[in-house]
Amino acid sequence: MKSALPVLAADPGVRLGFGGAVESDPAARTAEPQGGAAGEFVPHVVAWNLTKRCNLECAHCYIAAGNWQSAADELSTAECLRIADEIFAVSPAPMFILSGGEPLLRTDLERIAEHASGRGATVVVGTNGTRLTADRIGSLQDGGVTGVAVSIDSLNERYHDRFRHGGGALRDTLDAVERLRAAKLDFVVQTSLTRGNRAEIASLAAWAADRGAVSFNVYFLVATGRGENMQGLSPAENDEVLRELVTLEREYRGRMLVRSKCQPQIMRHAWETDPDSPLLNYGTRCPCGVHYCRITPDGKLTPCPYLPLAAGDLRAQPFGEVWQTSPVLARIRSSEPGGKCGGCEYRGICGGCRARAYADTGDVMAEDASCAYVPPGDRVLVRTARPVTYGQATPSSEMLWSEAARARLQRVPGFVRGVVSQRIEKFARDRGYTQITPEVMEAVRRELPVDFSKKAPFFLNTDGAGRP
Repeated sequence: MKSALPVLAADPGVRLGFGGAVESDPAARTAEPQGGAAGEFVPHVVAWNLTKRCNLECAHCYIAAGNWQSAADELSTAECLRIADEIFAVSPAPMFILSGGEPLLRTDLERIAEHASGRGATVVVGTNGTRLTADRIGSLQDGGVTGVAVSIDSLNERYHDRFRHGGGALRDTLDAVERLRAAKLDFVVQTSLTRGNRAEIASLAAWAADRGAVSFNVYFLVATGRGENMQGLSPAENDEVLRELVTLEREYRGRMLVRSKCQPQIMRHAWETDPDSPLLNYGTRCPCGVHYCRITPDGKLTPCPYLPLAAGDLRAQPFGEVWQTSPVLARIRSSEPGGKCGGCEYRGICGGCRARAYADTGDVMAEDASCAYVPPGDRVLVRTARPVTYGQATPSSEMLWSEAARARLQRVPGFVRGVVSQRIEKFARDRGYTQITPEVMEAVRRELPVDFSKKAPFFLNTDGAGRP
């Protein structure tokens, strides 16, 4: 199962894309360093593969999940709660993406979610969708889960079911989407790109938007797990899909976010054709190992789900120790990519997929050969020019906030609180408000298109338990 949201993150990813105006003057484009002080490296998003067990056997599965996998070596409930608490010591308001395998096979899923959400985490679940009964959706909501990602690779039942190795899988997942809509639980549609469904991307995006998805994520193949036996698209074909995704993102902006996953080259296309794209407001290039990491079912910490290089063992070391001292993570944070990625003017906002570089070469900092672009090598490095608010749990304020409004803002995930508060204050100033109140926040939710990755539309109108 892919990591889920944003993000919703990630998506963060889950890469997370945060919106806002960017500097469009080429003369203002300067280098974007990847490194920085140790305090800048905060795990805002943690993708957590809770199990390798799954009721399906998807052709591309990076963790090689299936119904023959055993629960014997999975982290226990107590271990999961301990590790979660260790994460909070490093990141006070993280997003947890609880995935698998199929995470709904864990009977303690709601217990883990409740513990994490109760301490202030944003908790989302990534699932194939086939086991999302109405009762299970309700129990996830009761456990504090605020979003779900489901996998739909085609609206053609024969293709989807064959790709997922499960008869009736598409029908079960489509039914689950209707239940999510009825429960008013935010959901993301995830699609794994192949030549078999390449022609369906636009229709899948339209279907997802019509059903009310908050994001449509297209995953590009990384040859790891069972994906080692698959061949992705050519660099030229990847480029063509990325151009289409940038167009679709503009078409659905304010209604549904459209993103590529494991193909950060979309940043170049957004920069060149759509300088107002919300995809461009990153503080780093790929957040893998910088603001994002993955925990395996047996407790290994890796930079991302598609990069199986272990940074440490959370059964033997505290999370904070691994996050702060791992040589694997230190190299990603301090090194420039090699090959043509290292000489590319877009390396500050793209930098290539580190997981694909590792899968193809065994070197996490090698070039990403899936990219069609050939950098001339003599151009100024580019970056977004606006100040980055991603990661600011305590945003600066230029306006007076009522006590009730400030309390509501605290429900927003801490690592995007700065983004949300700035958008609210700009909205208020532009319309002549002198104070931020819950009524102003309601007006923002109704009138201002804000990407799901900011979580503003949802979190500005919840009761604190994650329900509208």
